[in-house]
Amino acid sequence: MVAFMPVPFRLPRFYPILDTVALSTSGVSACAAADALLEAGVKILQYRHKGHWTQAHFNEAKRLAESCEETGTLFVLNDRADFARILNAALHVGQEDLPPGAARRVISDEVMGFSTHNRQQLERGNEEPVEYLSIGPIFATTSKERPDPVVGLAGLQELRPLAAKPLVAIGGITLENAPEVFASQVDSVAIISGLLPEACDRKSIRKRAEEWLRLVG
Repeated sequence: MVAFMPVPFRLPRFYPILDTVALSTSGVSACAAADALLEAGVKILQYRHKGHWTQAHFNEAKRLAESCEETGTLFVLNDRADFARILNAALHVGQEDLPPGAARRVISDEVMGFSTHNRQQLERGNEEPVEYLSIGPIFATTSKERPDPVVGLAGLQELRPLAAKPLVAIGGITLENAPEVFASQVDSVAIISGLLPEACDRKSIRKRAEEWLRLVG
């Protein structure tokens, strides 16, 4: 078996995630939100659908993949290595998904990330065939039905030096608390609900994304 060699990869500091449940609650489509984010100039975009995949969800992911390709944005699918392979997309897997080693055989040399939630998982993640790791939730979050225990800023500061790969912080991060998260020397922040203003439409999402991009520099 050929040893895993990570592709050259610089993790963008702002990592927006389009979660289908959060989008549905806000009354905006994934395609409209993606268009707004791409217009703002994001460099990475994840599509996250945790429920049963239908043809409509696949078509939506395909449309996003095409839009990201047009703008030179890295498109990431959550969980589904098979669909990522079909769409030539990057992949992000969690602790309960297909293991990274098996997923790597499906997606070949595409970028892959791996979710971790504690010290043991983070240290194991260093040995997995992935380009980056995520850690969280940093703060309390409503984007998961059964969230893992909160890591907190103190926990993040303790765990950050243990990560041997680029690290994304996720979970409850807002424009207001993001500077404290970046002070822990993470490479990126992943944002879900923080993408979606109270009055949510394409224009307001673009404006919010531009605020994030100015924040991360």
